[in-house]
Amino acid sequence: MEYFREVGFVPRFHVNPADFMLDLANGANGCVQIEYNSEADKSNVKQTLVSSYNRVLAPKVKASVEAALAAVAATGNPPTTGTQRSTEQEQKDHSSISWFTQFTILLRRGLRERRYETFASLRVLQVLAASFLAGSMWFHSSIHNVRDRLGLLFFIAIFWGVFASFNAVFTFPQERAIFIKERSSGMYTLSSYFMARTVGDLPMEFVLPSVFTFILYWMAGLRPEIDAFLLTLIILLAYVLVAQGLGLVIGAAIMDAKQASTVVTVTMLAFLLTAGFYVQHVPGCISWLKYVSFTFYCYRLLIGVQYRGNELDQYLGSHSSGHGQRPGEEAILTQITVRESIAALFIMFFGYRILAYIALRRIKV
Repeated sequence: MEYFREVGFVPRFHVNPADFMLDLANGANGCVQIEYNSEADKSNVKQTLVSSYNRVLAPKVKASVEAALAAVAATGNPPTTGTQRSTEQEQKDHSSISWFTQFTILLRRGLRERRYETFASLRVLQVLAASFLAGSMWFHSSIHNVRDRLGLLFFIAIFWGVFASFNAVFTFPQERAIFIKERSSGMYTLSSYFMARTVGDLPMEFVLPSVFTFILYWMAGLRPEIDAFLLTLIILLAYVLVAQGLGLVIGAAIMDAKQASTVVTVTMLAFLLTAGFYVQHVPGCISWLKYVSFTFYCYRLLIGVQYRGNELDQYLGSHSSGHGQRPGEEAILTQITVRESIAALFIMFFGYRILAYIALRRIKV
């Protein structure tokens, strides 16, 4: 590696020397931001390597061989090589790279790669189509039409819960091969890789939900107050990050795309069924599921933003019904407080990612 540094081929950070030399042998300069679009460009790289060898390395090799032959003839002992010294130098180079430098490089690489994946035309079209279609279905809905409004809020929870978790579940299975290869060569620590991935996801995952909310919120005629809009957006963004965390932990634990997608589908189905929209009176043996369902907390918070105080009670007409039981939707608001819902999402956000990190540590490299 020292030789390649001398002739101008310097890798960005610690890489597997064998992979680096294979890239150079194929005419790909992996250490700088250059695109080789023709065979002539690749030929230039190879020609540079050949001329550098003849100019720099060949005389040293010849002198070393002659010295080795002379030493063997004089002493009869084979000469020592620089293998150990080279290995120690590589380890020294790796240890000199700080955690923050690894994190920064991985974050930049992740942002460059993720922007094409996150803003792929089909994915953007899917979000726009869903927002305009839902906005047309619930166009300027009245706050008095409680059942319609609740259906819209639950649709938002369904769409983004499934969308975020299902896309995230493929993250680690798809990167498994390159992850194992880079980790085995000591390119970076697991913590720097995972933190770069987590931080890099934040701006990427915020854009599409924000566009979706901006379109649907005003088309559907939800509560026309800026604070209500911002609260809805914040709740949805937090919900997306938690749902993404579920996908990450399942993908990291299973590391098989097909199996992981099946598990996340079944898990999200259980979370949606126990969220409180389809069934308000869940059998006692499985009632605990709703308390581990982030959809339950998101749905409860979205209802609380649109119907404040006793508004839900008034619009549902529970006082005039003459029955002692509260409607199921109002019961959701009384089962758990706003602070408890926020705390639950907060815990799940960190909990899922900690579990994903632990699952990645189990992968042998």
